Amino acid sequence: MLSTGAHARLCSKQAVWVTRTIAPLLSNSTLTSTRFAFVPTTSQYLTQSHGGSKRTFSTTPVSHMRDFFPAKETEHIRETPPAWPHHGYTEAEMLAVVPAHRKPVTWGDYFAWKFMRFCRWGMDFCTGMHSEQKVDKRNPTTAVHSIKPLTESQWMIRFLFLESIAGVPGMVAGMLRHLHSLRRLKRDNGWIETLLEESYNERMHLLTFMKMCEPGWFMKFMILGAQGVYFNGMVLSYLISPKVTHRFVGYLEEEAVHTYTMAIKQIDDGHLPKWSSPDFVVPDIAVKYWHMPEGKRTMRDLIMYIRADEACHRGVNHTLGNLNQREDPNPFVSDYKGDRSPPRPALKGEGYERAEVL
Repeated sequence: MLSTGAHARLCSKQAVWVTRTIAPLLSNSTLTSTRFAFVPTTSQYLTQSHGGSKRTFSTTPVSHMRDFFPAKETEHIRETPPAWPHHGYTEAEMLAVVPAHRKPVTWGDYFAWKFMRFCRWGMDFCTGMHSEQKVDKRNPTTAVHSIKPLTESQWMIRFLFLESIAGVPGMVAGMLRHLHSLRRLKRDNGWIETLLEESYNERMHLLTFMKMCEPGWFMKFMILGAQGVYFNGMVLSYLISPKVTHRFVGYLEEEAVHTYTMAIKQIDDGHLPKWSSPDFVVPDIAVKYWHMPEGKRTMRDLIMYIRADEACHRGVNHTLGNLNQREDPNPFVSDYKGDRSPPRPALKGEGYERAEVL
């Protein structure tokens, strides 16, 4: 047995260790549990700190920050380009994107819409969105005015959580359609490539945001749980009814377009000064992927590109939900007769009806 003196010394050491471990957590903000940080790429913000250990808008010590996916140096390979290069947008195309909502018509539509609303409630709850920060419940995917704006930290939490699950549906649908094509010994008529490219594009959104912040253990745990449930749910749903699943994804993309539209509005209204600063520069991965020109590399510009991507996914999935899942070709990659060009999914938020594209 330990003597009384030895026991007291051991307890004292344990108390000091516990104090040193817990004290930093208690001194941080409410977002400390997610160890969240924003990392501008300019040296000005990286050198600003509180007492030399914190950035001005960070809850994570500098020593904790790291590059999550640094470039792999090899002897002969200079760079690995994206598997699906981005086609890019004009400024007019990005400005033409607006929030939209396809009203439910069938029972499947109603189920997809109501389940999407439930998922949106869960996201708001998990990311700490207050009631005064929400929009009019009667127009949840088109209204953009709220009583109280979100902070940069809240927006980044929502972006990360949204993009971490948004890349799942395209991969699930593409995988199942690929296996279905192999079993039936038939072509898929262009669906697989579009679906896989969609999931790749969503992952690029996530990787871009990961260059700007470091989620903590709580956020990682939430992402892990959400992805596990969401992936298995999507597999089961797509096996039962691909049409309803595409409709659900269309409603999910409506939420994404609405989210990024609100962020743009709050930047324009001056509520997010850290993102409006001329010294804030978007990551290089975003500049290369979207081919962002000089002078158009602010946070607002980045969100405009991402919102346009989400608008494309919204139109594609709503349209695919209107087609014959076994036989119809993918209209967005098809060559049309005469001088007609393929449909533009970003410009029609409700999607195209089957008669319009076939």
